[in-house]
Amino acid sequence: MQGSLRLGRIAGIDIRIHYTWLFAFLLITWSLASGFFPTSNPGLGATTYWVIGAISSVLLFVSVLAHELSHSLVARARGLKVDSITLLIFGGISTITSDPSRAVDEFLVAVVGPLTSLVLAGLFWALETASGSDGGALGAILGYLAFANLLLGLFNILPGFPLDGGRVLRAIIWGITGNVQRATDIASYVGQGFGILLIFWGVARLLAGDVLGGLWTAFIGWFLDSGAHASRQQLAMRSVLQGVPVSRVMDPSVPLLDPGTSVRDFLLDEGVRRGRRALPVVHSGEGLVGIMSITDAHRVATEAWASTPVADAMTRAPLQTVSPDASLDAALEQMVARGLHQLPVLQDGRVVGLLTRAGVLEYLKLGRALQLEASKAQS
Repeated sequence: MQGSLRLGRIAGIDIRIHYTWLFAFLLITWSLASGFFPTSNPGLGATTYWVIGAISSVLLFVSVLAHELSHSLVARARGLKVDSITLLIFGGISTITSDPSRAVDEFLVAVVGPLTSLVLAGLFWALETASGSDGGALGAILGYLAFANLLLGLFNILPGFPLDGGRVLRAIIWGITGNVQRATDIASYVGQGFGILLIFWGVARLLAGDVLGGLWTAFIGWFLDSGAHASRQQLAMRSVLQGVPVSRVMDPSVPLLDPGTSVRDFLLDEGVRRGRRALPVVHSGEGLVGIMSITDAHRVATEAWASTPVADAMTRAPLQTVSPDASLDAALEQMVARGLHQLPVLQDGRVVGLLTRAGVLEYLKLGRALQLEASKAQS
């Protein structure tokens, strides 16, 4: 995910933190230190409240990480590819780069997250009880984590897509009907319904004077509503792209740049005259050595364009590439996940074309139009 920093790896899975996490950390710490803990555990002192607020905020995201890690580990055990886990303002997201092919896999991957949160809630409650530190800093932290994980588990099990509960609902409907598109449509509409209810509830809280709580509730509702709609659209998009080979959409006549070509010649000949934003750079005897884009050219001072070869400005290996036989939906996912606008197409180590995100989207637009015309002709 763009805008994220890699922290390390757990069980071979990249753990990342998005810049929005910092806002969530500060907001949660502030709300705990200024409101929650002084009310639930009075008499501890302002400094103590800020310290335990910060510790609780960090441990809350550790709990979210455990929640997402459970999704990822089960997904990998079911044969799905897992790229990373990213912590962000809403909690966390597991980037699972392949979709389940069976309803049972979807069910197991989805249900384990809320179950993990509920288990953690029980564990923190047991530790609070065993510690015997009622009213103290340790008891405050453990009590909050038990409460927060309980809410996290219960909220995520709500049957609204794209929450875990919505995915469980989709898996059940998918298993009954055998139709993943219908299951996604139903689960996403339910998710949008929950989102709209949360928006209205947030507005009501806002009008009642709870500004922060109202805005946060409405924001979560908007996230659910837009996420459910986007998930439905995404599956519809995949139905158009799935099974279509990259070779059908790639540009097979894309020019191959020599590493000695100047940045100026690339910009004028290819960028200005032909409207190309990127080209593969190929060295005789070495094959693909890089890709030169308009973005790369912008990093070179204007007065140095004529004297700078693309070899000094291009994006170098290792590069993301794709096979001409790969499915178009998988190639688009690869571009989106890596924040790329083009992929060199390689066959037996030789560049045979260039796939661009704009080209895929144009094909998608055409595919949707043709399907619409076909449906009109049949009606």
